[in-house]
Amino acid sequence: MVKVAVVILNWNGKHYLDKFLPTVVSNSLNDDVEVWVADNGSTDDSISYIETAFPKVKLIKFDKNYGFTGGYNKALAQIEAEFYVLLNSDVEVTKDWLQPLISYMEQHENVGAAMPKLLSFNSINEFEYAGAAGGFIDKLGFPFCRGRILNVTENDNGQYNKVSEVFWATGACMFVRSSVYHGLGGLDNDFFAHMEEIDLCWRMKNRGYKVMYIPDSVVYHVGGGTLPNNNPHKLFLNYRNNLYLLYKNLPQGSFRGILLFRMILDGASALMYLLQGKFSFFLAVPRAHFAFYTTLQKFRNKRIENNKKRTVTHHNEIFQRSIIYSFFVRKVRKFSNLSPKGWRLN
Repeated sequence: MVKVAVVILNWNGKHYLDKFLPTVVSNSLNDDVEVWVADNGSTDDSISYIETAFPKVKLIKFDKNYGFTGGYNKALAQIEAEFYVLLNSDVEVTKDWLQPLISYMEQHENVGAAMPKLLSFNSINEFEYAGAAGGFIDKLGFPFCRGRILNVTENDNGQYNKVSEVFWATGACMFVRSSVYHGLGGLDNDFFAHMEEIDLCWRMKNRGYKVMYIPDSVVYHVGGGTLPNNNPHKLFLNYRNNLYLLYKNLPQGSFRGILLFRMILDGASALMYLLQGKFSFFLAVPRAHFAFYTTLQKFRNKRIENNKKRTVTHHNEIFQRSIIYSFFVRKVRKFSNLSPKGWRLN
C-alpha cells in the first residue's frame, strides 16, 4: 500500500487535464505517491489523452457521471493508500506541496482531514472562493472561510499563515486519512455535488477527529469549472444540500429551530429572485425544499445513525452568530473583523 494516492475526478475536463495534470505529476509522483484519474463517463477525449500522454497515471473508467460524491466513493473503494488527496482537475499544485500535509497527518493521528492554502489561479495573491484558508459555518449552517466571506475574498498577506483547526476542508483539495474516510462511509452519495465535503468533515468532528489547515502547502484553484456560480442547478444543489447538512449533523437540542429558521430565510431569498425576474433561480429554491421533503425518511435514518456514533456535540469552529447579518448589516468583509463574541471558547 502506498503512502498517498492523489485522485482527480474528471468529467469532460480534457482542457483542465492538459493544463494542470503535468504539474500534478511532476510535483507529486514518486515511490510513495500515486496519481490517479477517475473518469466519470466523459464523452470528450480525456481517456485517450491520459493513456497517451501520461502512462504512469493510473486510470479508472466509469460508465456514466456519478457526481462528485459517487465518483469519489467508487474510485476510492478501488484504491489502497494510507492517505487520499481529493484534487479538482482545475488545481495547480506547487513543488513539495504534499510534504507539509503528510508530515502533519503522520504526527497527529487524531486529524482526519487537512487542506492547504487555496489561492486563486487567476489572481495569485488572492484567496480562492472554494476554501481559502479553511472553512467554517455559522450557527445557521451558512459556510464561509478565513479569507472569504460570502462572495468577498481577501488578498493573501500572510495573515493566515498559522497551522490551525478549521471546521471543514475544501473538496477542491482535501487530504484525508483513508481509514477515517472509509470508517465514515465516505462522501454522502445523496449530495451528488456541493457541500459534501462539509458534511464529511462535520461527521469527522462529531466523532472526535480534527480538521486542519496547513498553510505551508499551497495550491492554486481556477474554480467554477463544472458548474459556474450563476447556474440555477448549482443553486438548487446548494439549497437542498444545506438542508441535508443541517438535518444530518446538528445536535438534538437545536436542529428543529435552526432548520425552520433556515427554511424561512430560503423563502425570503426565493422572493428576492422572483422580484429580480430571475425565475429559474426562484424555482430552484422550492425545488430544493421539495427534494428535501421527499428524502426526509432516508435522512432521518442517517441522522439517527450519526447520533449513535457522535462523541462531540459542540464545536468551537462554528460561528455562533449569523454570517449573513455580519456581512449585510455590520458590513464585515474580513474574517478577522468578525465579532470575538461569536466564537465559543472552551
